Amino acid sequence: MYRFLLTRRWLGFHLLVLILIPTFFFLGKWQLGRYEERSAASERTTANLSSAPVSLDRLDSIGGTVPDALKYRPVTVTGAYDPSHELLVRRRPQNGRVGFYVITPLVTPQGAVLVNRGWVPAGATAESRPDVPAAPTGQVTVTGRLKPAETEDTTGIRNRTSGLPAGQVLLVNPADIGAALPYRLYGGFVELTGQQPAADPAPEPVPAPDLGGGGGLNLAYSVQWWLFIGVAIGGWFLLIRREARDLAAAEADDEASGEGREEDQTEVRSQS
Repeated sequence: MYRFLLTRRWLGFHLLVLILIPTFFFLGKWQLGRYEERSAASERTTANLSSAPVSLDRLDSIGGTVPDALKYRPVTVTGAYDPSHELLVRRRPQNGRVGFYVITPLVTPQGAVLVNRGWVPAGATAESRPDVPAAPTGQVTVTGRLKPAETEDTTGIRNRTSGLPAGQVLLVNPADIGAALPYRLYGGFVELTGQQPAADPAPEPVPAPDLGGGGGLNLAYSVQWWLFIGVAIGGWFLLIRREARDLAAAEADDEASGEGREEDQTEVRSQS
């Protein structure tokens, strides 16, 4: 009855199932890995955001680098803003609106750190300069979230240095920005959350990072791919059973038809 499993059509179906099973397994494993990575990143970000502020010099240095493990750690730094070298960062939407980040160097005795003072909406045209509240004068103490230098890989933004309006950049990268400044920069930059004395007016604060579901969606996808393995095996088994049942029914019909023809022939002979 099951000799049909060796036909060309069914051999092709067997091969398809054998390919799908490991494919679904490795896709589920990949999604599980993404879940673990995102969960770890979410836990690290939560821990960093809840940490007590420390001096910037404890986590960053002039010409240094900020590892991802320190991203969003609260820091404090004291200095004086240099508005003459202020920059606007393009392509930074906030709350569904197009706008810019305002990056102002804060000069310290060691050098300077780039401070993201906040967000401002775009001007009337793509080329017009937006209204930017002035940075406070004199010495200020800034509290903010420490962030590593931005790159194309970490932001998905393709960088370019030519063709931009004066005073505008696409990425907050201290190594690139520092080449045009008269002082050396810290390796990361600070996303302002508080300032003493406070400034009024001031750019709109940048919201805290959205932690999302910590990779929960990836976990759901992982389970989904592994469920597909059961669907593939169950479907393969049900199709075999249905084919065998249909063939058995067809054979039974053929036998019944054959018996019917024999009875008719016997009846005809008896009448003659």
